[in-house]
Amino acid sequence: MSDHPDVPVAPVEAFEPPYYVAVFTTVRTQEQSGYRETNARMEDLVKDIPGYLGMDHAQTPGGLGITVGYFRDADALTKWRDNAEHRAAQKRGRAEWYETYTLHVAKVERSHGFTRA
Repeated sequence: MSDHPDVPVAPVEAFEPPYYVAVFTTVRTQEQSGYRETNARMEDLVKDIPGYLGMDHAQTPGGLGITVGYFRDADALTKWRDNAEHRAAQKRGRAEWYETYTLHVAKVERSHGFTRA
């Protein structure tokens, strides 16, 4: 999750379907040593995946985190899933940073957006 207060808040744009989303919902543990650095590295790393479209994040005051990654096709999502550094971060996340998580992957068939003028 980005902790950049100077970055404008806006959702990832609506893309022309079909495309894929990976919805990662988490509750983190108290132990967060190294999490921010690893998360920042993952945000930089995923940008190099051909077909990566963007990412949205949200965090509730109660601790529920939601990250939605957008990918042009299933191949792009598979490349991200199989990335060695990403795999290592997943393993560390299960060992240290997450109390619980869910991952939902879906094909988007409809998408639209709105921005106030």
